Amino acid sequence: MKIAAVRVTPIAISDPPLLNASGVHEPFALRSIIEVEADNGLVGLGETYGDKPVLDGLLSAKDSLVGLSPFDLNGLWQRVVAAGAPASQGVELDVAPGSAANKGDRKVFGGFEVAFLDLQARSLGIPVHELLGGAVRRKVPFSAYLFFKFASDVDPSYRPDPWGPALNAEQMVAQARKMIDEYGFGSIKLKAGALEPEVEVECLKALKRAFPNHPLRIDPNANWSLETAVRMAELLKGDLEYYEDPTPGLEGMAALHQATGLPLATNMVVTDMDEFRRNVSLNGVQIVLSDHHYWGGLRATQVLATMCETFGLGLSMHSNSHLGISLMAMTHLAAAVPNLTYACDTHYPWQDDEVLKGGKIAIEGGCVSVTDAPGLGVEIDQDALAALHEQYLRCGITNRDDVSQMRKFRPDWTRKKPRY
Repeated sequence: MKIAAVRVTPIAISDPPLLNASGVHEPFALRSIIEVEADNGLVGLGETYGDKPVLDGLLSAKDSLVGLSPFDLNGLWQRVVAAGAPASQGVELDVAPGSAANKGDRKVFGGFEVAFLDLQARSLGIPVHELLGGAVRRKVPFSAYLFFKFASDVDPSYRPDPWGPALNAEQMVAQARKMIDEYGFGSIKLKAGALEPEVEVECLKALKRAFPNHPLRIDPNANWSLETAVRMAELLKGDLEYYEDPTPGLEGMAALHQATGLPLATNMVVTDMDEFRRNVSLNGVQIVLSDHHYWGGLRATQVLATMCETFGLGLSMHSNSHLGISLMAMTHLAAAVPNLTYACDTHYPWQDDEVLKGGKIAIEGGCVSVTDAPGLGVEIDQDALAALHEQYLRCGITNRDDVSQMRKFRPDWTRKKPRY
């Protein structure tokens, strides 16, 4: 079995006005959908970032993959490297490690690797989780992912949504209740770093009162100074499952852990093995939030899981705005990693669009299930893919830029970090 064709389709999916440390989400998030077709007609699927540097890297490498065996992941890596890492274009977002230019090769490889593994598993008639070593859990728990948020009518470019604004404790509890009622999530993550820290802590306290049995996390995306992070830690004592990226840098996180003793988690300061080694020496974070999109694929994330087990670190999963192919890749991987014991992040409830036949993947009881269907167990709806590609062509966005989007509403907005 050899690869006969590779198709990469950039798409734009509707995104609500969600607030974060950099600003606010634009009306559209970008993704790339990958189809790797073998000479026997089987097609493997992948999904990754759609920003121009990654898209350019995917397009540069794709034709060189024709003729490879889908089992030849070393050959895939060699061809991705030979094609050249995508150059950084536009603003890198420090809230999104996937935007970092130094991860270019791994982002491109990781997108293709998922499609290769999907194709491998389809050819063998087995699910991807079996290819990865077998499922230790058939239902993978995810966390309710809450955001401070503008109302969708803040700008006509946003699609109307049922969530409403979330700028205070009452509105945040209402958002959580709606999400938990609809999806059954058993834990809660609050994206912070957007409002005054005391306001965000007040919201988390309200969530604790409303959902006393739900583990809570807060993620200010390094937008709090060390002094602020220590002060907020005192207010949050006893409320958190873990404290995620409150302050910048590994050294800052290490100082915070030493000062507070709280378990710290990250998707910002441990994003490759060099940072992993430094973290072990500093004891900066105790829980790593993996992400196969920038760690270099599913196999690389399994290596990360082994390293976490070796050094006694906890493991979970980070998320950016994504559709069902990414969700199922995350789920098959999480199903096959025994020491991934924290509920994973996902933006999926915030996305209305989908490219899969049958529509959106079900989240029931806070979990996504894996089956024994071959590969990832999903198929492309070509009409939906074409429509979302047309949306990409119309939207005019080629690189994510939350800062410029926020300046439409607050002209004096800056990239100051940490802000508080």
